[in-house]
Amino acid sequence: MFQEFETSASPDKGKERVETLRSLFDELEIDAFLVPRSDAFQGEYIPDSEARLAWLTGFTGSAGVALVMRKTAHVFVDGRYRSQVSDQVDTEVFTPEDLVENPPSKWLKINGHKGLRIGVDPWLHTIAEIKALEKTADEIGATVVRLPANPVDRIWRERPSPPSGKVSIQPLEYAGAPPKEKLAAIRETISRAKADACILTDPSSVAWAFNIRGQDVPHTPHPLAFAIIERGDTAAIFIDESKLDRKTRAYLTQLADIRAPATFADAIADLAAKNCAIMLDPALASSQIASLIADGGGRLVEHADPARLPRAIKNDTEIKGSRATHKRDGAAMTAFLSWLDRQQPGSVDEISAVKALEKARRTTGERMQAPLKDISFDTISGAGPDGAIIHYRVTTATNRTLEPGQLYLVDSGGQYVDGTTDITRTVAIGAVGEEEKRWFTLVLKGMISITLLRFPENTRGVDIDAFARIALWKAGGDYAHGTGHGVGSYLSVHEGPQSISRRGMQSLEPGMVISNEPGYYRDGAFGIRIENLVLVHEPQAIEGGDKPMLGFETLTLCPIDRRLVLPDLLNRDELQWLNAYHARVREELAPLIDKDEDREWLIRATEPIGQNAS
Repeated sequence: MFQEFETSASPDKGKERVETLRSLFDELEIDAFLVPRSDAFQGEYIPDSEARLAWLTGFTGSAGVALVMRKTAHVFVDGRYRSQVSDQVDTEVFTPEDLVENPPSKWLKINGHKGLRIGVDPWLHTIAEIKALEKTADEIGATVVRLPANPVDRIWRERPSPPSGKVSIQPLEYAGAPPKEKLAAIRETISRAKADACILTDPSSVAWAFNIRGQDVPHTPHPLAFAIIERGDTAAIFIDESKLDRKTRAYLTQLADIRAPATFADAIADLAAKNCAIMLDPALASSQIASLIADGGGRLVEHADPARLPRAIKNDTEIKGSRATHKRDGAAMTAFLSWLDRQQPGSVDEISAVKALEKARRTTGERMQAPLKDISFDTISGAGPDGAIIHYRVTTATNRTLEPGQLYLVDSGGQYVDGTTDITRTVAIGAVGEEEKRWFTLVLKGMISITLLRFPENTRGVDIDAFARIALWKAGGDYAHGTGHGVGSYLSVHEGPQSISRRGMQSLEPGMVISNEPGYYRDGAFGIRIENLVLVHEPQAIEGGDKPMLGFETLTLCPIDRRLVLPDLLNRDELQWLNAYHARVREELAPLIDKDEDREWLIRATEPIGQNAS
């Protein structure tokens, strides 16, 4: 199994660990300390050795930060984790706060005071985060104290060892462009920015630029590595050589100097000492790197990661791979949903469903000679009220049976050498009520609305996010997450800079893969989410129109539960799309299904739906 169902987080130890941390405050000359859920690479997935927030608080979500003060402690999470954080932390020790509406820098404006000394580990906060924090500190007369070592590490006695996953080469037949071509494009960006060098701090950008993959963190196949790329022909990659075999070492040596991670800080200082202008992404890079540049006499050039946008815009080879991957993954999902439908309600639990889905992906991949490399994230397997926890992660302690009359939400994905998938389906377990069907259909209307959109060039995700929510808004509902995120090519399942959300300021460009996943969640009752991945296609002419328009090609192929659809709530265009989508799903997946019972299920699940409304 790629997924585990135990958790090492200990909410019951939160009080003891907070008190131990506070006992160091006098020695460190601080009054508070920030513990983010991040490592020096600022990635979504971190190795166990960097899971300080989970160790301290018990919270295991993918975004959050704790603020421990002398008398109080707070844990900041976004809307996805409002329910989860209350279940996972000791709320007598930690007060949950809103990470988006009231982050620590904003919270401290109201609750901080003159003379307050706020300790931080500058390797674990981005340049932008520290700037916001220092701005607040200046306004209230407080001080941000950059500590030379993280005090949590001093009290974490059984801290796991750092990861040592092996590095592999991503072949050109899947990458679509050689690394020398990618590095040349990065150097052109460095020149345009009037810089001398660029530091890549996002491991996915390093993996993409050098056409390598790794096994250092769960579910995201990149190695934890930094890279310095200079405007000339010089480059260095900072990676533990124990992760390299003879083949990968020889391969990387042709592209860059291979250096030990321990030498990274000195390399920055040496470059800065030459009065170099060094390009760095303030939204992604650790504040400590900026300090090393400034302290060494270099000039910081704030600029977006030069690999990020090219990485998001898939080339023809990556697009071809994504289409093939989604067919295989759709066949696996069909086998799983067919199996689930044959089980007696009440006989399957959340964990057994996860195991069955992973087995379906494994066996389908092996049968089609394209093995599953990993899952792309821990499967969200939520029955009934657990489906309302947006990023629910089932454990043996929370495992719930799929009971008759419930909705079951399963959000999952696979990592294959030619692509990454992410799909959510919400299905009925037995007969469910009309209220659940009504909200399901309203969510479906939002998903179809995004799917059918045509839009001009330079349209951003923020410009279209509301289309997914209109039907819900009219009914008095909404959801506390974005509508869509970018997806990598055998890389991170959550990739920027594109998103469909209230913060989606990146224009959507042809070749981008993005999720389309509106939802609705009723705490303590049920959750609904329907998710397909879509590809932004080139502008196409519209009959009678003045200019070509961009649009979306749906990549995900899997039935949507017809039993939950109230057809009279759909207009003609929506119903036509649903029936056409199901016809396509049947046509493309049926030849890939190896069992008669699964093929028969697919035929039933994709039958057209009628409608009485005009």
